[in-house]
Amino acid sequence: MKQIFLDTETTGLDYKSGHKLIEIACVEIENRKFTGKEFQSYLNPNRTIDPGAVKVHGLSQEFLSDKPLFIDIYSDLLEFIKGSELLIHNAEFDLGFINNELAINNISERVEDYAGKITDTLLMARQIHPGQRNSLEVLTERYSVQGYDRSYHGALVDSKILGEVYLSMTGGQTDLKFSPSQQSFNDQQTMQVNNSKPLIKIKATEEENNLHREYLLSINKNEN
Repeated sequence: MKQIFLDTETTGLDYKSGHKLIEIACVEIENRKFTGKEFQSYLNPNRTIDPGAVKVHGLSQEFLSDKPLFIDIYSDLLEFIKGSELLIHNAEFDLGFINNELAINNISERVEDYAGKITDTLLMARQIHPGQRNSLEVLTERYSVQGYDRSYHGALVDSKILGEVYLSMTGGQTDLKFSPSQQSFNDQQTMQVNNSKPLIKIKATEEENNLHREYLLSINKNEN
């Protein structure tokens, strides 16, 4: 099964408050190698963007004004992720925004209908590093992932970084085997998607939620 790392950028923290997607990106690996296949699109949210969010991702309403609407790209997105293991850091956040966009556009499909598996890499990191901070920023530093311009956060670059972090967490890019302990937590954190079971929602801790808010609202985000 191909694996796809997905990330989004948004106008704010909560889709239930009317916030929207402004960027979505996916990066594919197969046999633990990056294939070069990517999906990326900026989106016109047709609404204001929180100033704190602009400071993080640098995407202005002016820049996004001529970009496609979600309805224009959703079928390409679903086709790209079809049948894959989808890996997302704090999956509930990104899935909530994507599925909300599908719903408000009267589209019956959900991400869960297309992905073969959905894996929350935040839960994986919490099991590997219990009691520690496990935001993507912290993991990027912990695993010495370098070579990316992080003047601003972007969905495409963060998807690539998450891929490198994941490969490091699971034994290195060329190691195809999982240790028994790794396989154990991998089995626990993988959310099997089928027609008979609903998606399991993984709740982030209060500390991790606070870290995510700090991430979105921080003025200076140039961590390596």
